[in-house]
Amino acid sequence: MTETEQPPSPGGKIRFNLCDLPGWIIASEAFNESPSALHLAGVRESNRSFFKRLEHLTTPGERGRVFHDYVSVKFGLHLWNEYTGKARSSLRNSYLRFLAGWGVDSNGVEGAVMKNWVRSRFGVAPTYHRGILHRDTCGEEDNRFAYDRMKGSARTNAIDAQLDLLYEFCQFELRLRSPESTHFTLYRGTYDPEEHPIRTVKERRESVVRLNNLVSFTSERERAWEFGSTVWKTSVPASKILFFSGLLPDSLLSGENEYLAIGGDYRVRELLY
Repeated sequence: MTETEQPPSPGGKIRFNLCDLPGWIIASEAFNESPSALHLAGVRESNRSFFKRLEHLTTPGERGRVFHDYVSVKFGLHLWNEYTGKARSSLRNSYLRFLAGWGVDSNGVEGAVMKNWVRSRFGVAPTYHRGILHRDTCGEEDNRFAYDRMKGSARTNAIDAQLDLLYEFCQFELRLRSPESTHFTLYRGTYDPEEHPIRTVKERRESVVRLNNLVSFTSERERAWEFGSTVWKTSVPASKILFFSGLLPDSLLSGENEYLAIGGDYRVRELLY
């Protein structure tokens, strides 16, 4: 476990994550420019037979189906119809429900759970959830975030562990499909660019902005304009991608060519339509 988000001041509180790098490095512009592989402690090791099996499958569709079946059996998701009430709901609310919920509203309860997963696993703190979040004070937005993440976590069975496997599977698949790619050129549309703190102004229409700890991008420049009047182009490290359209058969969000990535300080270029 490592310290997160920024070097702690003397006597300051030390936080932890499940990576071999501290969160303040993972969130940094320097990491985005020169990234390294990231792994969540114990996930590959405790699911070794699953990843071994993937090595013998030749198509993305096969690997995606095996992933979904493995998660369903490992967490008992396929047994949902044998239960009633909250137990039944918790098994039905799998990682697929959370991805779908994120696609509908990233500031809903599913979004809060996923942002908190990023914080606990990578040590990168969220900056926005139905309002700007504050690191050192507890305002109304922070209370809503806490409420939403607790409400969302109570709806499901081991969602953090399911997302752990999703991340590692996504990384495995990216290395197979794009072995030479360290970065992906992606686009993000926003109606509220002022919600993203500017770290540095590099040149005209180019700056370093602090994005939320989990962010949606698209690989299609034209589609990004559907999500905001301001569109940024940036380079996203492959090692920070949690999910992308086409990762799974009949993939969610496939119509938007969407990517979900760990946030932090990104160098962005504002595009002209």
